[in-house]
Amino acid sequence: MGHDDLDSRVHDRVALDEIALYAEVLTAVAISERRLTLDELDDALGLRTSASH
Repeated sequence: MGHDDLDSRVHDRVALDEIALYAEVLTAVAISERRLTLDELDDALGLRTSASH
């Protein structure tokens, strides 16, 4: 996420990272026509490396 240029006095990097992860999951859910599998959730959260596919 491109929040490196934000004023560090007015944000919490951990909270912004959590919001970005939540947005990734919401995006994956929104484009799916069914419930996501655990593997798909892991992918949306970036928990899978290219070697594990």
